[in-house]
Amino acid sequence: MELQVNGNKHTVSAASDTSLLYVLRDELDLTGSKYGCGEGQCGACTVLMDGKAVRSCRVPLSATQGKQITTIEGLEKEGQLHPVQQAFLDVDVFQCGYCAPGMIMSAVALLETNPRPSEEEIVAHMNGNICRCGTYPRIVKAIKEASNA
Repeated sequence: MELQVNGNKHTVSAASDTSLLYVLRDELDLTGSKYGCGEGQCGACTVLMDGKAVRSCRVPLSATQGKQITTIEGLEKEGQLHPVQQAFLDVDVFQCGYCAPGMIMSAVALLETNPRPSEEEIVAHMNGNICRCGTYPRIVKAIKEASNA
């Protein structure tokens, strides 16, 4: 199967029902997306598919045909971090960092559809992403700062 990831074509040899997360991590060595719950509930595996946030652990490879997949590795452009990535660093969001790629990808999807979200809109959108360290106030602050960038 052919897969479009971060602007590049990749040919992978995996069954059509294999999860996108497995293909990204084990076939393409793009390990930024994390395995969390395996049920699409925690958000650690979030990537963008045609600009929309999806849980890659729940997306079968067959559903990716003709779609553009963007992972955390694909956000940086010409040595510049995406504004959300930079804001997460500036606000010192990270503790363990396990949830960060999924949080960042969800935030990018939010800002693509709503460039100036209110705090309530940020909280509602990010509700499906779990941070085991509880840095939610800093995550919201970082997304707000990124929306101003």
